[in-house]
Amino acid sequence: MKKVNEQDFKYRFGDNGPKYLSKGPNVDVGVVVLKPGQDFPNHYHTVCEEIFYILEGEIDFYINEKRVPARPGDMIQCRPKDSHYLINTSNEYFKAIFIKSPHISEKDSVVIDKPIIKGVE
Repeated sequence: MKKVNEQDFKYRFGDNGPKYLSKGPNVDVGVVVLKPGQDFPNHYHTVCEEIFYILEGEIDFYINEKRVPARPGDMIQCRPKDSHYLINTSNEYFKAIFIKSPHISEKDSVVIDKPIIKGVE
């Protein structure tokens, strides 16, 4: 059994980005926050599956370069090798829970070029 509180953990970039609430032994769970105008690098996982459950705000995911808008209550599932890029084009903070499984002790993320977004220079 494990119990934690989100307030006990820090975001990667101060007040935004991802923060892990639990890593392993079988699954990783965390929260990600993106401010208006922020993005998160396009990447994929070689082994892990990653699920996002949207809590607050709206965001554009680009899954394998296809735009997938998401809002509270939506769930996005990215299978291994599905590239996923997040960009917050709204005026609101975005917050989601993410779950990665299986837990991989070594680095499983591969950062790649941003997708081509039509209408954005």
